[in-house]
Formats: sequence, structure tokens, C-alpha cells
Amino acid sequence: MFYQQLMDKFRQIVKDNGLEEEEVLIKGRTLSAEEAIGSPERRDFPILKGKEKLMEAVFKGAKGQAFTDMPGDFQGNLQQVLAMKPENNFQRAVLISTMNAVLRYLGRIDKTIHCHNEDPELCSAELAQHIKQRFGNPRVALVGFQPAMLDNLQRHFKVRVLDLDADNLAQIKYGVLVEGPDKMQEVLEWCDLIVATGSTVVNATITDYCYLKPAIFYGTTGAAAAELMGLDRWCHLGS
Repeated sequence: MFYQQLMDKFRQIVKDNGLEEEEVLIKGRTLSAEEAIGSPERRDFPILKGKEKLMEAVFKGAKGQAFTDMPGDFQGNLQQVLAMKPENNFQRAVLISTMNAVLRYLGRIDKTIHCHNEDPELCSAELAQHIKQRFGNPRVALVGFQPAMLDNLQRHFKVRVLDLDADNLAQIKYGVLVEGPDKMQEVLEWCDLIVATGSTVVNATITDYCYLKPAIFYGTTGAAAAELMGLDRWCHLGS
């Protein structure tokens, strides 16, 4: 239902702006880690460990990105993208990166290019302050291991973290145990606020909790989905 609604909304935007029949090329390419995030001091970001790749779509000069563990190239028009069923992570990455590029081109969203170097540290610290001001002192479920986010959030709040990477599971990261999908229901019942990576819209786990409790989706990947589906997004230093 989530993806059907998302695609219907995107399809309508394409139609309303007269883009449906145009032969506009969208090109997705996989960015290197340095292109995607630069050289942050922390070296345990998933993209630097090779666990995820950042695909980039270009639409009339506007760029949109999406993290995925199933990267690949795609070139075609918007009709072909809209005809694609979002059944795996590659297809969803094509769709999501394209949505980000198109809505960026139309001026509906901004910050669709990942921040670089030490920006994730600054962004995470700003998010912690934003949460304090808006929610007080909530118990936070961090969905997706992101080192800067986890480190900064655990300094201010009680945090539990969920991740899909088997290498992280049952490990202590920044003083917090990384838990797996088997603990998802327990963690989501425990928390007051969900802080989730926008890449959950690519791996389809977003449907497990997006309207369950107050949630903030951080980063560039979820830009268009948040705009179209009424979700709360945080991306302080993207471009």
C-alpha cells in the first residue's frame, strides 16, 4: 500500500508537469565512497565499509541519490521508471533516486546530495538538540547503524539501535548493543521516538513503522518519499 500510494503521487506529479510523455533520460550511477561522503574522521560508516552504495540519478541537471545494497545502472525515461515494479532493492533505488532528482528539479525538495567529511558529525549534534527542543527526553529507537548519529544521540538519550548488517549484530557500538530484526517489535514498543535512516524506503523496512510512532527520517535518500507521504525528515547539511 505504501509504495502504491507513493508511486501514484509521483505519477500524478509527472503527469501534472507534462513530463510523462517526454523522452527524458535518467541515469543512475554508483558513487565511490569518497564521492559520496568524502573523508570523515570516523571510518565505520556503512558506505566506507562497502556495505552500501550510493546511486545517483540525474534529471535535467538535478541530482537525486539513494543508498542501496543492490546497486546498478539504469537509463530510460520517466514512463519506464513508473512502469517498474518496486519489488527489490535495485528497483526501489532506481525509483527513489529518480523521485529525488525529479522533485529537486521541480523545486519541491532540497538537500538531495549527501553531505561530506565532518558534516555528519555536525548534523547529528544538531539533531540531538532538535529532538531535545521538540520531544524533551524521549527513548529513541535508531533504525540503521549510523555511527555519528548513534554516538551523538546516546550522549543525550536512552537509545536502542536496530540494524540489518550481520557484522554489527550483537556488537557494542558506542556503548549501545546493536540488535537485529528479531528485536524490532520489542524495540519499537519500548521507544517514544523513531529515528530512522531514509534508506529504509529502499530496503522496504519503512513500512514496518513509518506511522507507528513519532518518527524522523534522516538523510538524502528519503527526501521525496517524506515530501509525498507526509513524513518528518531531517537533513541539516546536505546539498
